[in-house]
Amino acid sequence: MKVFPTAAEFLRHHSPERPVLALRPHALVRATKWFVANFPGRVLYATKANDAQPVLDALAEAGIRAFDVSSLPEMERVRRIDKAELYYMNPIKSRSAIARAYRELGVRCFAFDSHDELDKVLAETDGANDLTLFLRIACPNTHSLIPLEGKYGASAEEAPALLLRARQRAARLGITFHVGSQAVVTAAFGEVLTQVGALIVSAGVLVDAIDIGGGFPARYPHSDPPSLDCYMEEIVRAADALAVKHSCELMCEPGRALVAEAEAVIVRVDARRGDTLYINDGAFGALFDAAFSGFRFPVRCVTPGREDLGPAETAFALFGPTCDSADYLPGPFVLPDAVGEGDYLEIGQVGAYGRVLANRFNGFGEFDEVVLTDEPMLSMFGERRSDDREGVRSMRL
Repeated sequence: MKVFPTAAEFLRHHSPERPVLALRPHALVRATKWFVANFPGRVLYATKANDAQPVLDALAEAGIRAFDVSSLPEMERVRRIDKAELYYMNPIKSRSAIARAYRELGVRCFAFDSHDELDKVLAETDGANDLTLFLRIACPNTHSLIPLEGKYGASAEEAPALLLRARQRAARLGITFHVGSQAVVTAAFGEVLTQVGALIVSAGVLVDAIDIGGGFPARYPHSDPPSLDCYMEEIVRAADALAVKHSCELMCEPGRALVAEAEAVIVRVDARRGDTLYINDGAFGALFDAAFSGFRFPVRCVTPGREDLGPAETAFALFGPTCDSADYLPGPFVLPDAVGEGDYLEIGQVGAYGRVLANRFNGFGEFDEVVLTDEPMLSMFGERRSDDREGVRSMRL
């Protein structure tokens, strides 16, 4: 990929017809190094958040060696990284996927949340004696902007028997949970760790690892969470209260927190109707969360030569390029009032669940790509600038 200092400088040399995914590898490396240095245990990357090869390579360069994977295609992509460790943390898997993961791809760590799933793992690995088995437990997601608790997890009543049975077959036994995506209250992790401690005592089993999952937040115009230091303090406090704290490895699976701010999408305005802009990417591209999860992304005009559009601003809504009326991003996206057809916009914080959720509906969904070396509009890791909280400013070129 070609490298430019800013989106505006890229546009001085190119007039792209397709939306452009703009990767900032230095932001990705910075976030990763912070987690590796500050989390009190092993950091797994949640591959589902962004599985682009340049992203995976930058993560590995920054110190990530363990990856949470949910499918065979994710495993095959991650296996290109030297000495990558694969954790198959999808609680429900096909028998053929379990067998291939174990026999061909070197996977030894599997999650389960029921007796049926445990049966499958044991059967398809031929009763292997080198398995690490993680019981996924249900937990409340009340502190997260995107709750995920409805699909997976053993109940408090089911979990003790599952732990006892898995302990008899596992070389290492773990417990895992997920507090939901974009957890905005630090107590989310501490509350569930307390629940885990009570479960371990009631089951009377030795647990070798606790994986607290993901949910670590990124910054958005509508969501300004506490600093990640506060999350680490809460996790350390709660982990220190566990009876198994000296013999149990702590693990986490950040995805959004590592990659969100490391990628933006550059889009073109193809039409303006009042306070609505029609752009060439949208809900079925890299902006899924803005349409279906209520997210607001930071945005700025990056058209070369349009640096002085005046002080007046308008709160815009956006429509994507497809024929579906659901391709609508309510925002608001605050931009200079003079923005119109032909302008280019940079929409930030799309590194998590942007490119991986894009599809080919209506023939759209293809992107050009570029590397930028400037700072993202919002950051959990860089200096908090005065304009960060709104995250909506016209770029001064």
